[in-house]
Amino acid sequence: MARLTGTRPVATRRWGCAAAFLLLLLTVQAAQKADFSGDATAATINHSLTLLQRLQELLQNGNGSDSVLRVRSAASDEAKVFHTHQLLLSLQSEVFESLLRNQSVVTLHEPPETAVLFEKFIRYLYCGGVSILLHQAIPMHQLASKYRVWGLQRGVAEYMRTHLASESSQGHVVGWYHYAVRVGDAALQESCLQFLAWNLSAVLGSAEWGSVSVELLLLLLERSDLVLHSELELYTAVEGWLSRRQPEAPVAERVLRAIRYPMIAPSQLFRLQAQSAVLARHRGAVQDLLFQAFQFHAASPLHFAKYFDVNCSMFLPRNYLAPSWGSQWVITNPARDDRSTSFQTQLGPSSHDAGKRVTWNVLFSPRWLPVSLRPVYSDSVAGAIQPVRIEDGRPRLVITPAMSSPDFAGVSFQKTVLVGVRQQGRVLVKHAYSFHQSSDEAADFLAQADLQKRTSEYLIDNSLHLHIIIKPVYHSLIKVKK
Repeated sequence: MARLTGTRPVATRRWGCAAAFLLLLLTVQAAQKADFSGDATAATINHSLTLLQRLQELLQNGNGSDSVLRVRSAASDEAKVFHTHQLLLSLQSEVFESLLRNQSVVTLHEPPETAVLFEKFIRYLYCGGVSILLHQAIPMHQLASKYRVWGLQRGVAEYMRTHLASESSQGHVVGWYHYAVRVGDAALQESCLQFLAWNLSAVLGSAEWGSVSVELLLLLLERSDLVLHSELELYTAVEGWLSRRQPEAPVAERVLRAIRYPMIAPSQLFRLQAQSAVLARHRGAVQDLLFQAFQFHAASPLHFAKYFDVNCSMFLPRNYLAPSWGSQWVITNPARDDRSTSFQTQLGPSSHDAGKRVTWNVLFSPRWLPVSLRPVYSDSVAGAIQPVRIEDGRPRLVITPAMSSPDFAGVSFQKTVLVGVRQQGRVLVKHAYSFHQSSDEAADFLAQADLQKRTSEYLIDNSLHLHIIIKPVYHSLIKVKK
């Protein structure tokens, strides 16, 4: 091994070694991209795995090293030393190219969580691959960002987006969301936010609920696509969060005012007023909302809508899993034939409608053909019907009311279909399709799913797991001067 000092090594020796590496890389690349012009005797001889092994040995043994990285951390008095090669580091990182331009020994200061992964990080620069675990994703992304290794940065971000469902003891999605906000990764932010919204019940009961920031909590409370058992479940979780975090009064009041009290039954609202310490402490900030909720439950929706604006989020249900809002439907062997089912829901969230039920009919077809793909008859001799393949069809789900009633006046129904999948041993929501009363089906329902394959990610034990939710939406009909 060449003797390393604080000065720049002899240029001819360094660049001679570097040139050999570069020549080897270019030779393999040229061989892989060669155009043999249809010559039947042509073949590709690929020893790229051997090359990667040689590069690993270079890092491990320090053969031909022309630069040294000393990594120091506050967690240790000793520096980790890596004998490296300037060319390979510079090819991957413009930061290393700049650092090693005028010196061969560089001291780097890293926090403990990134210092412990630095060897993995350097190995990636040599071999183009790295294996990481859930708790290593953020520090590895930090290293990739700091040293501007853009391929690794994108790879880790993609790893995080595809491992949101992975199970961990303390949870990780909330932490990844906060990190994505800090680094400005909008795509990762949205992926985390959507996962949290569609699987909120699982998050509410986990250790990571307490780590939710005020900003994230308010973003979640604004959404109507939250999937959870009931609004009361959400209030209970928010009450626990407020009790642990003890935010300032304006923050606590803003959070409490985001609860949709009209979606909670009057008996439960009375109990909360009598037993909730959080509600008692901030009663003045939400008293108007509680009073309005009791009015909503006491009057007929048509009468209430004359005096209050019901076209706002306070009166819009979220995706509640309670039986009065919808039904679960497990379709075994969904690629086999058409299926149908029926279920009942409460007409609306108002207690005035508590005794009124709506029956819904649902039809599932695994191979419905759009008009553009249906058989076309022709008078020509060469075949009267265009051939149609089974795989040309797509799944179709149609939801219609089995009845009509004068009670429907002023009410429309938003239908939401949740599709559950098994990821990392857990059943989680992968898709949520929503469509309104004007349509009986979602136009793109499972458009990308291949239900013909038993290994389809949309199937759990060869069954399609759906949860159909009916969300009654009241509309203001007549405005009366107060």
